[in-house]
Amino acid sequence: MDDLLRLPDGRRAQYWSGGDPDGSVVFFLHGCPDTRHAAYAGEAAARRTGVRLVAVNRPGYGLSDEAASDHLSVAGDVAAVADLLGVARYGVLGMSLGGPYALACAVRDPSRVTAVQVVASPGEVPALVPPYHRDGLSVEQQEFYELLARTPVEEAIELMRPEFETYVGKLALDSDDEEVARRFVAGLDALDAEVAARQPVAELAASIREALTTSSGYLRDAAIAFRPWLFRPEKINCPTTLWYGEHDTNASIRNGEWLAGRIPGAELLRRPGDGHLGSLHNHWDEILRGF
Repeated sequence: MDDLLRLPDGRRAQYWSGGDPDGSVVFFLHGCPDTRHAAYAGEAAARRTGVRLVAVNRPGYGLSDEAASDHLSVAGDVAAVADLLGVARYGVLGMSLGGPYALACAVRDPSRVTAVQVVASPGEVPALVPPYHRDGLSVEQQEFYELLARTPVEEAIELMRPEFETYVGKLALDSDDEEVARRFVAGLDALDAEVAARQPVAELAASIREALTTSSGYLRDAAIAFRPWLFRPEKINCPTTLWYGEHDTNASIRNGEWLAGRIPGAELLRRPGDGHLGSLHNHWDEILRGF
């Protein structure tokens, strides 16, 4: 089910709900660039495991109104959507850059969040050793990430805007579905391209357009991803599982090791055959059974 909700401050939040309508609720926090569409592939697994899967577009993605958001404000949006849907308690599943948002939910609302599953997520990037979420970066890339970490968010957004606009221009979002999907998949590494290519072409193209037609969601996500967090993962007190592919070129397993060393009782699971996207899409049933 696709729908729009009106948050208490008047903003619109676009969401999707699928799986078992009577099941325990799990909020899916999507990556970047991505949207609620990323949860669609988990609907069958959600039905099998008795989960009602709810995915909300963050501010600036799709029809969700733009806002000066951060990890904790997005956690507040999740709680507000839960209120509007009549949900008292819920699990949170964060994929990639959605991981820190999921962790923030557990810190902000410890009496409501029942469990956290984090998949292929960065840790607190400036606190990592070395302070980058992925390995193999050039010196220029390292310097740019360090600059983002110490630059105010609005300035960081403008620093990244030219690269974003070039990337979107190359995707040619006004092309037909097959061309949009082809160009997007061509930019992925081999393991991630294999996973992305499983999706129906029309669905993949719709997801790409929803994520990238407007810039504000992507750019704000990216701007805050490499900065110090406004919450402490050490305060999480619910069961937490961390999933990382050993061939992930976007989120090194160092991120999972950092989180496991700080979240009380967190379990780190290494997936030997997976890259970034496969860490989620190859394991939907197993991940959802953890709620």
